[in-house]
Amino acid sequence: MKPTPPSMEQILDPAAPPSLTEAQRADLRALAASPDTTIDTPDIPRLDEDFWRSARSNPYYRPIKRQVTLRLDADIIAWLRAAGPGYQTRLNTLLRQAMRRDALSASDPIRPQRPQQEA
Repeated sequence: MKPTPPSMEQILDPAAPPSLTEAQRADLRALAASPDTTIDTPDIPRLDEDFWRSARSNPYYRPIKRQVTLRLDADIIAWLRAAGPGYQTRLNTLLRQAMRRDALSASDPIRPQRPQQEA
């Protein structure tokens, strides 16, 4: 029986990665400076309509919530609360749907552009 050669184990700490060599830094600078059109992508399959029809959102995605003070008309609050607990979640869902509709229609070339508001 042939003896097995000793194995070598290397543990990398993501919080303290090894330093890059100057050659590695030069390669990264060259990559960062090159335009995206130089990326060789023929081996990457195109994502067709069938793919997107069966795609679904990441079930683990949880957007960061921020607490805000908001003044709404009393009838809107009453309507949201009438469906029972979770009215803030319902409001968030309604606003997200409106945001997505707006984002989709923003890509419409016929839609007039809104004037930019100053900060």
